[in-house]
Amino acid sequence: MAEPIKSYRDLVAWQKAIVLCKQVYAISATFPRAERFGLISQIRRAAVSVPSNIAEGYGRRSTRDYLRFLNIARGSVAEVVTQLVLAEELGFVDKDRAQSCIASAEEVDRIIFGLIRAVEGSK
Repeated sequence: MAEPIKSYRDLVAWQKAIVLCKQVYAISATFPRAERFGLISQIRRAAVSVPSNIAEGYGRRSTRDYLRFLNIARGSVAEVVTQLVLAEELGFVDKDRAQSCIASAEEVDRIIFGLIRAVEGSK
């Protein structure tokens, strides 16, 4: 039997989003230095936004707010994927590494979507 959720830190969505964030930081560290205030900054902010919005929504203790923040987190996942595709097309990251991180992002998105469905079903 699964452990009860006592904190946002118990949510698989948040845990996987933290892993994604670490992947994005590692990948973006290899981007050209000239991108420090461009794509590096943008992709890192988007990645950090994913677990942050999951946590903030959970902390609001309102179903409506929780759902709103979970949807914002999904939007941030889409940003990360878009920026990874761009980084790959610009030659900042090799295809295999980009695709691996994109797969992680897509997994996070599916988990968040499942969480949204579960929260909506419990209303």
